[in-house]
Amino acid sequence: MSASAKEKFIVALDAPDASSTYQLLDRLGDSVSWIKVGLQLFTAEGPSIVRELKARGYRVFLDLKFHDIPNTAKEAVASAAKLGVDMTTIHLGGGAKMIAAAQSAVGDSGMLILGVTVLTSFDQAQLEGVGVHDPVESQVSRLVRLGYDNGARGIVCSPLELPVLRATYGDELTIVTPGVRPAGGDKGDQQRVMTPAEAIRAGASYLVIGRPITGAADPRAAALAITEEIASA
Repeated sequence: MSASAKEKFIVALDAPDASSTYQLLDRLGDSVSWIKVGLQLFTAEGPSIVRELKARGYRVFLDLKFHDIPNTAKEAVASAAKLGVDMTTIHLGGGAKMIAAAQSAVGDSGMLILGVTVLTSFDQAQLEGVGVHDPVESQVSRLVRLGYDNGARGIVCSPLELPVLRATYGDELTIVTPGVRPAGGDKGDQQRVMTPAEAIRAGASYLVIGRPITGAADPRAAALAITEEIASA
């Protein structure tokens, strides 16, 4: 098992509670390094789930997508940093002042803020439904520039935007990519997808993968297969 390849993907724990989470982690064993805690699990269990995951040696991506007035976003980011979170998310649509305020709360924690651009569940029709009539790629580029100009050096985007962002920013951005499905896998509610190997070759720093692992009959085997696919990219 390639250690470096294992470090490049994050398992999204879309579990309803701590008990389900720990059962899944027992099945995964040593096949994963990174865990994503999202809204469902954090709302059910609160900060204690993050503390326990850190105590077990995992790196934690707290994906709550903060989007509020600047001071509230800043204090939320500060709280995440105190928990020892390794990465967390804000919506870049919160604007320049919110992005800068959130970034200022990182301090010396080493936590990376990731700016969310356009959710991978969005296609062009859905984007237009919320009043944005530019192409998805243009909206992503606009939001990334807004984030970059206000100190953000991490981005969440679909794999389809990776080539343009790498061409523009080189290695200055850490890019976390959801919308990744193993070859032949079910897309689910994701609209803009690639396989793990394709996403790594396109320039992703990290991949977020949920149901292809957590919903597998053997989650550990599924995680190991993804590790091998990444290693071959």
